[in-house]
Amino acid sequence: MKKQVLVIGAGYAGLRAVEHLASDSRLDITLFDESPYHYLQTEAYGYIAGRFDLHDVALDLKNWCHGFKRPVNFVQKKVKFIHSKTQEIETDEVKFTYDYLIIATGARTNFFSFIDGLEKYGIGVKKLYRSHRFRTAFESLLYEKIEQKHSTKSQTYNLTIGGAGLSGVEIAADMADVIKRHSKSIGESAKELHIYLIDASDTILPGMSDYIIKNTYERLKSLGIHIMTNAFIEKVDESSIYFKDGTTLNYTFMIFTGGIVANNINSDMNLSYNRIGQYQPNSTLRISPNIFTVGDCTELKDKEKKVLPPTAQTAENSAQYVARAIQRDLISKNIKPYNGKVDGVFVALGGNYAVGEIFAFIKVRGYMAYLFKKIITKSYYLGLKLRLNTGFKKRTESIEHND
Repeated sequence: MKKQVLVIGAGYAGLRAVEHLASDSRLDITLFDESPYHYLQTEAYGYIAGRFDLHDVALDLKNWCHGFKRPVNFVQKKVKFIHSKTQEIETDEVKFTYDYLIIATGARTNFFSFIDGLEKYGIGVKKLYRSHRFRTAFESLLYEKIEQKHSTKSQTYNLTIGGAGLSGVEIAADMADVIKRHSKSIGESAKELHIYLIDASDTILPGMSDYIIKNTYERLKSLGIHIMTNAFIEKVDESSIYFKDGTTLNYTFMIFTGGIVANNINSDMNLSYNRIGQYQPNSTLRISPNIFTVGDCTELKDKEKKVLPPTAQTAENSAQYVARAIQRDLISKNIKPYNGKVDGVFVALGGNYAVGEIFAFIKVRGYMAYLFKKIITKSYYLGLKLRLNTGFKKRTESIEHND
């Protein structure tokens, strides 16, 4: 009898786990997610700025799951509880039994409760509907400036991004580049659109190398972005950001990318979590003998036991490791402890410009770095798209045959 593998979460980690297990004839795979689509969060910066379309960042999960030689089951439901003793997961309507369970529930924006008004007025980008909300507002603002092109009326708009980590920096850069390119049609009123990048740290991109930080800072300044570091937000209302030093910044829209909190699932287990709610599994990414946890919902470490950043790269690497662990477990073989690593990092900085490092010693910037990043993201996207197209064709032919 085939073993039942249930994967909860259709983000980068969940999809990578499915890809590595789907061809194993000893397994039946079921993917769970409350959303019908996979959201490419790493491309959010381009979608918000209007350079990418919806089909560039959202892919239908049912069609994708049908793109394998043996179709993967997809269940569009939220998992509410894990019963480890009976090896079942529970949704609103039904329970599903598993032999192996992979938790890949990702993370959401952490709207810090100690900042009054942040969750009410800040816009996160971890969910597609939130990114779409800001994209619509940004495009409306550009349209408004075009309409005002021949008007003597002048009005300044401040677009603010709270959090100068990777997501915040990329969003700020792409919006600034779009505004710059639109200046031909908007005219002088483009100068009335100001972008502010705000962070409580003493630098942008905290934790990244000096090379990445220095070149990113220079690029952001060249795009006219106002960078505010050591800026501690105390309160946000519908039109102003209040800082602890007593200063105030009026704003039009505010994106917040300043932190994450893990999505975890209630269970009958006594588990360990870190300060942002991430699971703290053992050295083989298990929280029980047959339950694994991967991706952003997990505290992942390198060989020096240093916590790795929650990126698509680390999410996919952890998923590949767990897939191998399950396959080795099927033949009663152990697997070495998980030792994650970051092979490289690229920061998209608007237009055809990026900054990056590979293996810590290859350093690139400008158009060459942009090409490297484009190749990486395109290869991932095309892999998904090919499987999506295959699944769509299979499902269409099946429907036509049944008719």
